[in-house]
Amino acid sequence: MAQDEKAPLVVVMGVSGSGKTTVGQYLAETLGVVFAEADDFHPPENVAKMRGGTALGDEDRHPWLDVVAEWLREHTLDGGVITCSALKRSYRDRLVSAAPQLFFVHLDGPAELIAERMAARRGHFMPVELLRSQVDALEPLTVDERGAVVPITGTVEETTHSALAAVRDR
Repeated sequence: MAQDEKAPLVVVMGVSGSGKTTVGQYLAETLGVVFAEADDFHPPENVAKMRGGTALGDEDRHPWLDVVAEWLREHTLDGGVITCSALKRSYRDRLVSAAPQLFFVHLDGPAELIAERMAARRGHFMPVELLRSQVDALEPLTVDERGAVVPITGTVEETTHSALAAVRDR
């Protein structure tokens, strides 16, 4: 990174099971910035709701998004990578208001592939039954948003390298 270039501030977004944590950790390590998992910022009530099979609504997500936005604000100078579903444009706008230089990496793939991945993972509170609610809520990045769509249909290595190339080309 050039001396006058700011460290990147990245949200790795997408539905649950799309690979946000894997890609986010790789990006943070490769870019030499801090990593955070926005799922860790959910209040216990949100986790209990999801674990119980109830999808979160906007009213559940807004306080959580405010915490994510504060994390982004705190890392505007030193950079960072955070995972966050950021399903709706209004959610992403909320995050960008805290960190205008924010770049989104949207991990995108077929719901069937993501469901298979979700079914195979252990220890996560999000049940595969809620995937449809996330797919239905997802508003893809638009041309006026700073970001890139990265397909997840290849290998993990292909996905992470594509994500890194997108961030470096930002």
